Amino acid sequence: MFNRNLIFVALVFLYGNLEVNCQMHEPDEIMPEFYAPLENWTVTQGRDIYFTCTVNNLGKYKVAWIKSDSKAILAIHTNLIAHNHRLTVTHNGHNTWKLHVFNVQKNDTGSYMCQINTQPMILQTGYLDVRIPPNILDEADIEGPGSAAMEGGTIRLRCRSTGKPEPKVHWKRKDNRHIVIRSDGAREKQESATVKGDTLELSNVHRTDMGKYLCIAKNNVPPTVSKEFNVQIHFHPMIKVTNQLVAAPTGSNVHIQCYVETSPKAMHSWVKVDGGDLMPNTKYKMSETPINEYSLQMDLTITNLEPKDFGSYLCIAKNALGIAEGSIRLQELRLPSAPTTPEPPELEPEKDGNGESADEDEENLVPVEGEATSNGDNRSSDDQQRQQEQQKQLSVSTKKPLQTVHGVRNGDGGGGNVRHDNKQRHGSVKGSSSGYPARWLLVLTAIVIVILFRSPTVSRW
Repeated sequence: MFNRNLIFVALVFLYGNLEVNCQMHEPDEIMPEFYAPLENWTVTQGRDIYFTCTVNNLGKYKVAWIKSDSKAILAIHTNLIAHNHRLTVTHNGHNTWKLHVFNVQKNDTGSYMCQINTQPMILQTGYLDVRIPPNILDEADIEGPGSAAMEGGTIRLRCRSTGKPEPKVHWKRKDNRHIVIRSDGAREKQESATVKGDTLELSNVHRTDMGKYLCIAKNNVPPTVSKEFNVQIHFHPMIKVTNQLVAAPTGSNVHIQCYVETSPKAMHSWVKVDGGDLMPNTKYKMSETPINEYSLQMDLTITNLEPKDFGSYLCIAKNALGIAEGSIRLQELRLPSAPTTPEPPELEPEKDGNGESADEDEENLVPVEGEATSNGDNRSSDDQQRQQEQQKQLSVSTKKPLQTVHGVRNGDGGGGNVRHDNKQRHGSVKGSSSGYPARWLLVLTAIVIVILFRSPTVSRW
């Protein structure tokens, strides 16, 4: 019923009524004409557009809007015929009609006609080109082996997209590292920042291939879209220890570490050999620092070292594929004690030129007899008196500081001759009298005492 009514309305619009159709145009009738051509539109999907049809001298005729490719009548004059809520038609009350299309879609693409029901009909056409931004389909994105494989295996990723015009697809790594394409049994490889095509195949994969990859689709219609793929490479855990021997003093804090590579993720722990598992507390501080997708650094800090803390420690990584251990030995560092003031060395007795000490010279001194005088009796009493005086001087000299002796008077009982003979018999003692005043004074005093004791004998001669 609706189609019949639509056809009837169209016939009324095109031919008016039968009487008008059968009549000839008056010779003086002015026919309608278009004032300006219809626009052509190229817009992105979702935008709003309108076609403007300006007619002069419309008179008794009607304006209609028709979709050319489907021959569907959209509107007649100010009446909307099509059942489409995104279409409206307006008239300014004079000579301008507009067809509005809101939120344009892909199926709105095509030719639109502004037509006047004259005989013959006159019309003009405008074109709507709807551009569609790229879109990546959410379907089976991955084909073949998948996005996870054992080290040395193959991974194939596929990214399908739609859009108008047809998008171009390329691949890149999210961290901007190069994509490595290996061939011929991994002996040859090519590195590139991007790879074109909707399929990316990685052969003989290595743990360094692990990470996030981006499929990027663009067709110069904004916005460009991308999709993220997470590539996982599985392998046996591995531990590296850069410093296997650590020394620290008692009472200090020490830091030890291990470098771990593992995929899938592993459980990590610290163990003291012959001491069991270590747990985080005030004594043991543990932390883990990620480095990349498959590696991290394990850290252990032992505070306030005690003798029982020294020994071997193990860092352990365990996942579904196996277990790995790293060993570190902690030993005590003994610091040197504080320096003390050294005692002065004992002075050795001075030796003369013959290698004998001065003390030995004193012991080896030989008394020399003095010469006889004519008045021996008188000298005997005088010598006794002089001996007493010398003994007093000797006792006084032992109490007073020793002084340098420069010589002996010739009149003191021949003491000067005795000293002279001694020098000739034994030679000079090493060093000057000014260097050793106390020693020389003792020697001279001993000589004088010996002479005094020998004086009576000389007087009897």
